[in-house]
Amino acid sequence: MNSIKIINRYIFGEMISPFVISLFFLTFVFLMTRIPEITNMVVNYNADLSAILLMVGFTLPRFLEFTLPMSVMISILLTFMRMSGENEIVALKGAGASLYKLLPPVLVFCLMGTLLTLWVTVFGVSWGKLSLKKKSVELARSSIDLALQERQFNAQLKDIMIYVSHVDMKTKALKDVFIEDKRAQGITSISTAPSGKLIRRENESIYTIRLYKGMINQVNSDDNSVSTINFGHYDINIDLAAMQKGPGTIKKDFDELSLGELRGLIREGIENNARRSEALMVFHEKFSIPFACLSLGLLAFPLGVQSMSLRRSSGFSMGISFFLLYYFLLAAGWSAGETGHYPPFIGMWLPDLIMGGAGLFLLWRNAKEKPVRLPRAIRQTLAVIGKQMTRKVMS
Repeated sequence: MNSIKIINRYIFGEMISPFVISLFFLTFVFLMTRIPEITNMVVNYNADLSAILLMVGFTLPRFLEFTLPMSVMISILLTFMRMSGENEIVALKGAGASLYKLLPPVLVFCLMGTLLTLWVTVFGVSWGKLSLKKKSVELARSSIDLALQERQFNAQLKDIMIYVSHVDMKTKALKDVFIEDKRAQGITSISTAPSGKLIRRENESIYTIRLYKGMINQVNSDDNSVSTINFGHYDINIDLAAMQKGPGTIKKDFDELSLGELRGLIREGIENNARRSEALMVFHEKFSIPFACLSLGLLAFPLGVQSMSLRRSSGFSMGISFFLLYYFLLAAGWSAGETGHYPPFIGMWLPDLIMGGAGLFLLWRNAKEKPVRLPRAIRQTLAVIGKQMTRKVMS
């Protein structure tokens, strides 16, 4: 009994180091995808460095939602690949320790990863996404430049939506401008122009968007009248200081709601079936992704035990490949749930059941000394995907 406890502690300790390294590496890779956006905000919009760091921090929970299960799987896979490669598994079997006796530290490690990921998905993701939206609105209201993102419908400014196809940050020239203005009560003004310019007076918070040779369509909701005006040039003034004083309530998306708010909204009932399915999928996703730590960990354990000839780099690629397969199944379930072909519960939990079932089957076969190899076509496909992912990460 004491020897089994020592072995369990040894295996658990061996999994910590690759987990930490994988978590930092994968999270860093995910953060690198935001470098172009951060550089653009610093160079073109003169955003404050502290604001940029806050925005990066707000995105971390969304990254950790995926990097935590990936790191749990990779750490278990690498640990047992190393033990198999150094014949430690053979020695343990020779001493009478079956694979089932080596399972407790794996289950404890997976459970800890599940709880940590559950905290991230239930509390961190909604907080991070909502905080990021609030910070984006705050920055847009302090500098209209941030509300002029190219080829996007920018609605950070209260009651004003702006779309531009191109912005010259040096001359402040605009191309293909679309502005929806709802600041006048009961009147919606839609202004379009092929060109325009952003003007700001020094030491003032009032910006002017000057449009050239365009058209204004005004809709009066009180008497249901519509009027059209053509102009040579037209100025739209935006007072950022006045907007900052307003309450500026922010509408939350489903993934920005807390668990209690989302559950209450579902219980109250959502008339639109598509939106109700979306809300249910977001709800189940908060729990299904954390349990991926358990299902992927159970899959990594027998794969690591029987992969004696693979190197660590191959194990890392294998871990990435299986997580990509899991993510593909999750995306397919999300798409099927949106179309209404499958209940949201099945769409979000089926990937966990498939991966966990495959892991239990491989564990049972390995415990009976009947290792199962994947079909050759699947192994070749996973190898190609793993090599491509490794090259992209290392390049």
